[in-house]
Amino acid sequence: MTLWQGARRLASRRASIPARQASRPPYLEARQQRHPTPLQARWSSSISQRPGSDHVHFPGAVNSKFTTTLSFDTPADKPAMHTYRILDQDGEIVDKDRGPPDVPADQLLTWYKNMITVSIMDLIMFEAQRQGRLSFYMVSAGEEGIAVGSAAALTPDDVIFAQYREAGVFAQRGFTLDEFMSQLFANAHDPGRGRNMPVHYGSDRLHIHTISSPLATQIPHAAGAAYALKLQDLQTLPGQEAADPEKRRVVACYFGEGAASEGDFHAALNIAATRSCPVVFMCRNNGYAISTPTLEQYRGDGIASRGVGYGIDTIRVDGNDILAVYEVTKEARRRALTNGCKPVLIEAMSYRVSHHSTSDDSFAYRARVEVEDWKRRDNPITRLRKYLESQGLWSEEKEQEARKGIRKEVLAAFARAEKEKRPPLRCLWEDVYADLTEEQLDQMRAMKDVVSRYEAEYDLSEFEGGIGGLDVKKP
Repeated sequence: MTLWQGARRLASRRASIPARQASRPPYLEARQQRHPTPLQARWSSSISQRPGSDHVHFPGAVNSKFTTTLSFDTPADKPAMHTYRILDQDGEIVDKDRGPPDVPADQLLTWYKNMITVSIMDLIMFEAQRQGRLSFYMVSAGEEGIAVGSAAALTPDDVIFAQYREAGVFAQRGFTLDEFMSQLFANAHDPGRGRNMPVHYGSDRLHIHTISSPLATQIPHAAGAAYALKLQDLQTLPGQEAADPEKRRVVACYFGEGAASEGDFHAALNIAATRSCPVVFMCRNNGYAISTPTLEQYRGDGIASRGVGYGIDTIRVDGNDILAVYEVTKEARRRALTNGCKPVLIEAMSYRVSHHSTSDDSFAYRARVEVEDWKRRDNPITRLRKYLESQGLWSEEKEQEARKGIRKEVLAAFARAEKEKRPPLRCLWEDVYADLTEEQLDQMRAMKDVVSRYEAEYDLSEFEGGIGGLDVKKP
């Protein structure tokens, strides 16, 4: 076959494509009408290089003009991306022409109480770890506004993948103090059955996937989950009603700027962009990846600039301004569900007031005065309080009353959870397979035999059922 004959055969095959598409099932035709593919224009424009064109038409780049000037784009020549805010550090609205935010007073007060609840719980649990009553803990100081504000903008059915500084997301979503404490103490009421480290919360009821220790693994999971939600909306079979637009869901994925250095971050953003997944990526840029400051993590314009590089709608927001975070997340969610779905990246700027975790001493790599300055000068709780006070919604008297009541509730939940027994020992093997395998049953019998023979060495009184938790149940 000559090259000319091959080209004619290929052209003939392309000409027959519309005829084959016309015979597709009706539900596929309906899917195409509801969700047009934005890449069709790209494909059609990159078939060949047109004579005399002044634009690039290679498949790898479109709409790029040719030039005879040899010049490189350098970051220093580009202005930094702007940071959106509504309230300044004094809790006053910056743009006087826009008026107060469209948020009911009772909702603002709920946000504020959820933030101080997380703050009080953090102080108590941090001290509990220092007393040896808890093995590990991570606080959210300085980042409460990002978690609470963004969670408030989501719907209850939206799916969430968190990292480990999103206690505010759980609180805003309806996670109770008893649920927090049960997970932290790994008692019998912990949905994870005591298998996870503390602060690795999760809730099927609230559509929040369980937090995972390995850094950034939740980001590609979130992209995949968002793609699954999109496919569910598309798969309307004949005789079925189309998905209610008001009930369509997005995925919200939280991570820190340190996690954005992992390959998982780049893979997730790229697949979310190319598959047009309805996911809102929320990056908390708090200045430190454990002990590594941002200046040693990257040279670009933060994390937001990477979103633009992947073709993703991106915005940077003041993370200490809960009103701005709420407004930005609400708009990001709307965008994620328009035009056949798309991912959105939010970079929320904040400062990590706390140590990375109870295993970290941050004063070994940053000055104490720096932390105290941020704590005193600007944080999301103080900023919202100033705004509430300016609106006549809050006062020092209400502050003291709320903190006293919340502290009492936290300590009561703490006491209840600490007294509970741990899950039965058989939970070590359960939930791996639908039924326990013969190998698992043999391991349980072997463990029970060892514990029985050396009973004085093993105190099983804190486990539900004691040694009976290792009994092999008959089918």
